[in-house]
Amino acid sequence: MSPFEAILLGAVQGLTEFLPISSSGHLVLFQHLLGFRQPEILFDVCLHVGTLAAICVVFFKEIKQMLITLLRLPARSRAAGGLKKLYMTDEAVRMAALICLGSLPTALLGLLFHQFVDRLFASVAMVGVMLLVTGCLLWFTRRLDQPGRPLMGLTIKDALLVGLVQGLAILPGISRSGATISAALFAGVDRETAGRYSFLLSIPAILGALVLEADASISQAAIPPEIMLIGAIVAAGIGYAALKILLFVVNRGKLHRFAPYCWLVGATALLIGFL
Repeated sequence: MSPFEAILLGAVQGLTEFLPISSSGHLVLFQHLLGFRQPEILFDVCLHVGTLAAICVVFFKEIKQMLITLLRLPARSRAAGGLKKLYMTDEAVRMAALICLGSLPTALLGLLFHQFVDRLFASVAMVGVMLLVTGCLLWFTRRLDQPGRPLMGLTIKDALLVGLVQGLAILPGISRSGATISAALFAGVDRETAGRYSFLLSIPAILGALVLEADASISQAAIPPEIMLIGAIVAAGIGYAALKILLFVVNRGKLHRFAPYCWLVGATALLIGFL
């Protein structure tokens, strides 16, 4: 892989990870067009680490507040009269707890099916089908009534639902951001909370993917570390801009406008796959 190809794939990852058009699906398509007949899974994970950095920058204050709150949890719990009461009254505690709960179904699906899903990264036709599904999910959000429930109205049931959908988004072509935000909106969560929860929930999922694919570093040693670093840096920079754009779009209820693009790329991928 050349530096130019790493830059191109990093740009694709940064742009598509946050815009609800499936980064994994686009990476499969671009790797296919560039001639990589075997899926470069470790490289894909490195690109995801780049976009993880973008999430941490955009939500730095919120992440910092959650970490500080968790470090002080025993003292604060005693002062509040118990963990349950603190969960009911403190936004940082509630968000941290729901991220942990939402990560459970994602982790379960990832552990059970990641080897099977890795093989799907070689299937352009599968990407096409899943992009069509993503487009439908986005399109159905256009008629949802708002305002919905704010963060303190986000429930355990909501967290498990969104976490389950995030787990299903390991399929290439299913947009993680599009699917999880849509699921939260369908559950009656307000737009701002749906966007925040979706991206904060992605942090443990990305870290988990990195751990699962750590062994791939041996089999993919042909890709130089500096090439992976170039791709990750490009993904982080472009991902930061794309994340800001998507949060703006979600807050204005325009998520469905990405549906036609997903349908177009999905149909094209199906055509390429069958040919």
